[in-house]
Amino acid sequence: MLAQDKRMVPFDKLDQITQRFEYLEAQLAGGAADDFAKVSREYAEVKPVADQIAAYRQLLDDIAEAEAMLDDPEMKELAEEELPGLKAQRPEMEEALQIALLPKDAADARPAIIEIRPGTGGDEAALFAGDLLRMYQRYAEAQGWKFEILEEQSSELGGIKEVTANIQGEGVFARMKYESGVHRVQRVPETESGGRIHTSAATVAVLPEAEEVDIDIPAGDIRIDTMRSSGAGGQHVNTTDSAVRITHLPTGVVVTSSEKSQHRNREIAMQVLRTRLYDLERQRIADERSADRASQVGSGDRSERIRTYNFPQGRMTDHRINLTLYKLDQVMQGDLDEVIDALIADDQARKLAEMDA
Repeated sequence: MLAQDKRMVPFDKLDQITQRFEYLEAQLAGGAADDFAKVSREYAEVKPVADQIAAYRQLLDDIAEAEAMLDDPEMKELAEEELPGLKAQRPEMEEALQIALLPKDAADARPAIIEIRPGTGGDEAALFAGDLLRMYQRYAEAQGWKFEILEEQSSELGGIKEVTANIQGEGVFARMKYESGVHRVQRVPETESGGRIHTSAATVAVLPEAEEVDIDIPAGDIRIDTMRSSGAGGQHVNTTDSAVRITHLPTGVVVTSSEKSQHRNREIAMQVLRTRLYDLERQRIADERSADRASQVGSGDRSERIRTYNFPQGRMTDHRINLTLYKLDQVMQGDLDEVIDALIADDQARKLAEMDA
């Protein structure tokens, strides 16, 4: 076996992962798993890493075998042809394996709750918030995710005063968490007769959806109020007291839901409340681990200005990684993969640098 690279994870760590994968595989194959769903999820998470480890070990064996062939006069020429190509694969494969072994955010595989609110800019900010909502709806559709609006308050001009949505799918939070922060728009508003460019903003918060087992909410910690829903006017006005407002007394967190069904409103409000409390706990833990959390890509800091959408120039700039794309039309249509992939790569590079420090 070749000597391991000084940056490489110790081989005993690779052995542990491989052994765990083989155990999970045996559990599923034998039908002996007590919690089949839980074992299946862990198996799905470990399998890509186990596959990479197997490929890496095979490469090391192939290199060792080719080097041994150098001592055989009949095989030396063949070995000299194969060795450069095999050795060239090693650094790239080691980097991929290091990334696969980086500590995972336990919430990455979860669905997400996304909240969008207008910031500075009045009616134009509300219109931009609506544009962001449609951008994320299209992105979710392209990813094959389910996008459900839980609560929406519209402005008179067709913008968004506030919207809360649930996104269900594979690895939703892992990709959407990078959207948390202040999004700034520069454009000529439809209401602007003089053609002047205005700057407005909207705030996006992406929270990993919490399950009941994550957060215990004693009945005595909440106050539930029912009230009359405020509809959009005309035939949409809800005249029943079906809207629900839940206040979490220890933290002061307030959530509302105003669909037509009071029972459904309670479900939605409790779902959002659990998610917000879970997010508060995650932030508390993150703050304890890192004093400079706000500077980290994907940290979820909602006060940070992360992106500018400049319509006259057709560009989008992500300020966290200094990425500028001149394809604003495509971005607003939900083409977000390029910027999200770049954010993920930057996050991984930071973590690798921390490991090497």
